[in-house]
Amino acid sequence: MINMYEVSETNQMIEHENLDVRTITLGISLLDCIDSDLGMLNHKIYEKITKTAENLVSVGQDIEKEFGIPIVNKRISVTPISLVGGAACKSPEDFVTIARTLDKAAEKVGVNFIGGYSALVSKGMTKSDENLIRSIPQALSETERICSSVNVGSTKTGINMDAVRLCGEIVKATAEATKESDSLGCAKLVVFCNAPDDNPFMAGAFLGVTEADAVINVGVSGPGVVKKALEKVRGKGFEELCETIKKTAFKVTRVGQLVAGEASQRLGIPFGIVDLSLAPTPDVGDSVAEILEEIGLERVGAPGTTAALALLNDQVKKGGVMASSYVGGLSGAFIPVSEDQGMIDAVNAGSLTLEKLEAMTCVCSVGLDMIAIPGKTSAATISGIIADEMAIGMVNQKTTAVRLIPVIGKDVGDTAEFGGLLGYAPIMPVNEFGCDTFISRQGRIPAPIHSFKN
Repeated sequence: MINMYEVSETNQMIEHENLDVRTITLGISLLDCIDSDLGMLNHKIYEKITKTAENLVSVGQDIEKEFGIPIVNKRISVTPISLVGGAACKSPEDFVTIARTLDKAAEKVGVNFIGGYSALVSKGMTKSDENLIRSIPQALSETERICSSVNVGSTKTGINMDAVRLCGEIVKATAEATKESDSLGCAKLVVFCNAPDDNPFMAGAFLGVTEADAVINVGVSGPGVVKKALEKVRGKGFEELCETIKKTAFKVTRVGQLVAGEASQRLGIPFGIVDLSLAPTPDVGDSVAEILEEIGLERVGAPGTTAALALLNDQVKKGGVMASSYVGGLSGAFIPVSEDQGMIDAVNAGSLTLEKLEAMTCVCSVGLDMIAIPGKTSAATISGIIADEMAIGMVNQKTTAVRLIPVIGKDVGDTAEFGGLLGYAPIMPVNEFGCDTFISRQGRIPAPIHSFKN
């Protein structure tokens, strides 16, 4: 039971420390919508989503009012569309009709994003997978709420370098297709290694085929809460530092568990997981970078940054798993550039580079996230960056992802504006030496030796 002291403490975190439930994400399986007729498929998808999610937003708002806990986003994730559309879609343009249907359904039920315009191609691509991937630039340029992801590698299968090469081209094409809005489409496209089936956070959310027909997943966030807690232990040793982070993560996760249970009960849909990630926003005081600087760095990017992030990520997980029996998704610390004012400041100060961010991804929850790069960056270079990040995930048996935004018409020294939770980002320099010959090789990078565990 939550006691009165916890209630008072939670209210303090909400009012003064930017604690919120970042998202309630309703996962909906579309496997029973599969049809060889494209028109009927779109009809079934629209009906399934609008019926299953008709009360999602209103229930979220009721929970906000009753408990006083801000729930920033209500979202939907669906079965990877390359699987759902395979029987009916014979071209990229056919898949775009599904994207429009998803967007229309999301608008109808009032959610801000719908994820799952996705393909899982870690070992190989079917024609359906390839058609979906090739449709992404048009789909993201013609819709408002669609989020897309492609899983191109895993520890068990290796890295599908044909898919990596294609994704570099697709990222560049998506940037061109949405260049009038600072290539915003790329902010809704993630390339994964070891993508989890139950991730509630966009843009990488989809409902894995191992999941139930419908499920409630909740993502909590509290960088500001952790920062405030650490201010009270300045100058203390690592043991007290770690204990403080663990205890704070426990409290934050308890809030998520409460909201998840209420949403599940009121919607009559099973509860899946709580994702206890520290997900920053552009708001001052809601920054993962500021936590790392509170730990003792002059600026994020300074020597010691990767160690500090590793400590933070581990203690967040240890505290969270004590608060809920069903912790999942990504869970840890996100380090997006555009969504974190402290990260933006570090880039502008010259302490944080793309290479340092890559090193930090070895120990964070995701990877190279919301990073704006020069619009002139080649597709092969983008593929090379993706390949590097996929290798980190594959070898370290962790989820890694890349969300790069080559902002067409802008270069280092410029700023890209995305708005809302997506924030803004300075254009970061990219190594200009080429990797074209490496990326042009066909096939896949084999799984590492430690993947053989049967």
